Amino acid sequence: MHTASFEGVLDAARQIAGHAVRTPLIESPALNAHLGGRVLLKAENLQVAGAFKFRGAYNRISRLTDEEKARGVVAYSSGNHAQAVAAAARMVGTSAIIVMPADSPRVKIEGVIAFGGEVRTYDRYSESREAIGEEIAATRGSVLVRPFDDPFVIEGQGTTGLEIVEQADARLDQLLCGASGGGLVAGINLSMAARSPKTRVIGVEPAAYNDTQISLAAGQRLTHPPVAHPSICDALMTDRPGELTFPINRRLDRVETVTDAEAAEAVRYAFRTLKLVVEPGGAVSLAALLAGKVPTQGLTTAVVLSGGNVDPGLFAAIIENRFTPAGD
Repeated sequence: MHTASFEGVLDAARQIAGHAVRTPLIESPALNAHLGGRVLLKAENLQVAGAFKFRGAYNRISRLTDEEKARGVVAYSSGNHAQAVAAAARMVGTSAIIVMPADSPRVKIEGVIAFGGEVRTYDRYSESREAIGEEIAATRGSVLVRPFDDPFVIEGQGTTGLEIVEQADARLDQLLCGASGGGLVAGINLSMAARSPKTRVIGVEPAAYNDTQISLAAGQRLTHPPVAHPSICDALMTDRPGELTFPINRRLDRVETVTDAEAAEAVRYAFRTLKLVVEPGGAVSLAALLAGKVPTQGLTTAVVLSGGNVDPGLFAAIIENRFTPAGD
């Protein structure tokens, strides 16, 4: 059985070259001055389909046999993995059915459809997306492309970290990355362990969806307590870390959490000062810095801006200071 490894990350980099965007590592003098250190921003909001997810999706789907392509792929996702799978499927010439929560941001559902994917919606509070996806895959003989618990997906996401190390012109003291199911930060951990082992890797989660934080503290995969309100960080609302990603992410230095208000402030700052459109879930690492939860004075810090697929109405409310957090 294939196991995620740094050698696999290097192979993924070759596999996705010419298909995924080698996104820029951006530095802002204003942000540096504000935080008293160097901050290097990996702009995955500029990736194909607007998020890092395309790396892993293409690395997995491009390896399908002709027979597998004929049967299509199935995925379940709140939005970014959904769009990435639809985009990658179209590129390699196969079909995609995506199981998405009925309350997914409309912009993400429309993105899947624009890439030629078929959307099946479900109720995230009463139905299991895994069960629905597996049933469709079994019925149609399709390949299930999981959002994080797939070694090829983890390795594809790991190319983000590989590029950061290659693009940085200084030793990285720390790197911040959002943690959901853990695919992106697991892939980054594989890359940093091999190429920049002294860099502290810090995960960031929404305050109410801190399953990685509590799981690392307990030494086992746990589900976060029941949540009264959904987070605006819809991309990070998993209930527990992945089976494959969790052992890799034991390497994390620590996990910090941010509130919806802090995520919204990061979205606002990214737009007003950095001139970037970043979705709340993609801005949590920047939010942790702006909220002072991770020291930056005199340090070089890499931050992954993991996606930019934000609902236009929510985005407008945030940047115009009309957004009121429900659960903070």
